[in-house]
Amino acid sequence: MQVWEEYSPPPKRVIVEKVRDVDGLVPLLSDPIDAEVFDAAPKLKIVAQMAVGFDNIDIKEATRRGIYVANTPEVLTETTADFAWALLMATARRVVEADRYVRTGQWKVGWHPSMILGRDVHGATLGIVGAGRIGAALARRAKGFDMKILYYDVVPRPDMEKGSSAKRVDLDALFRESDFVSVHVPLTKETYHLVDARKLSLMKKTAYLVNNSRGPTVDEKALYEALREGRIAGAGLDVFEQEPTPTSNPLLKLENVVVAPHISSASYETRSKMAEMAADNLTAFFDGRRPPNLVNPEVLQIRPLQRRF
Repeated sequence: MQVWEEYSPPPKRVIVEKVRDVDGLVPLLSDPIDAEVFDAAPKLKIVAQMAVGFDNIDIKEATRRGIYVANTPEVLTETTADFAWALLMATARRVVEADRYVRTGQWKVGWHPSMILGRDVHGATLGIVGAGRIGAALARRAKGFDMKILYYDVVPRPDMEKGSSAKRVDLDALFRESDFVSVHVPLTKETYHLVDARKLSLMKKTAYLVNNSRGPTVDEKALYEALREGRIAGAGLDVFEQEPTPTSNPLLKLENVVVAPHISSASYETRSKMAEMAADNLTAFFDGRRPPNLVNPEVLQIRPLQRRF
C-alpha cells in the first residue's frame, strides 16, 4: 500500500506514475482520475473516492473499462448543513467583520446603535437550491428559526414540504423572494454557473448568497460585480471555481464576503467516518461483494463481482 503523505495533493504526473501496479485507488476531489490515469493502471479494479462528489472522476470511462467507482455519501450531510448554517449566520450578522473590528483596535465605543448592523435570520425567507439530503437538513435547521422556506429541485420533495413546511417554487421565484439563497446541487453540465448574472439580478439588495456545494455552480465574476455594486448584501463561500483560490481573487477583497477553504465536512467525526466508508467500499469489492456506495452499477455487467484475495 502506498499513501501520499504530503498535505498538498499529488501532481497528476505522480498519480500516473504510482498507479501502475495498484488494484485499488482512494482519491480525493482534488485528484483528476481520467483516461490518462486508467491507461497507466492496467490492474486497477476499483476507485473508492473519499468524498460525496465525484466529478473529478471520468465515470463513463471507468465503467467502459470495468472499473468500479464508489463514494462516501450521507455521512457528511448533517456536518455540511451545519457549516452552511454557520456561513449564513456569519454573513448575515457580520461575524468576521466584527472579529476583525475588535482585533484591529477599531472598537472605540462600548456600544452604539449603528455599530456593525446585520440582518435578522429568524423569520426571514430561505431559498434552498437543490433539495437533496443536505438541502433537506438545512431546511430542518431553518424551521427552528421560524423561517419561511422555499426550495427548487427538479424532483418534488413532499417529505421536506411536510416536515419543514417548505414550498417548491421555480428558480426565478426563489431568487426573487428569498432573503438567503443557499446552493446545494452537484456539479454537472446543467448546474455549471447555475447562479449567473441573471439569477443574481433577481435577488433583493438585502439578500445573501451561500454556497458550500461546488464552486463552479456560481459564476464568480458575476457574483463579484453584484457584491461590489451593492446589488446583493453579501455572500458566504466555502467553495470556489479554482481551488485553492488565489489571493488575487477579487472576492477576497470584499468586506461583505465570508470565505472558508472547502471545509464544510471538516469535523473529526465526519472525516473519520468518510475514511471508514472508503475502506468499506474497498474491502467489500475485494471480498466479492458489491461496494455499499457504488456510483456506477452498470459496471456489474462488464466486470462481475468475484472474490479477489
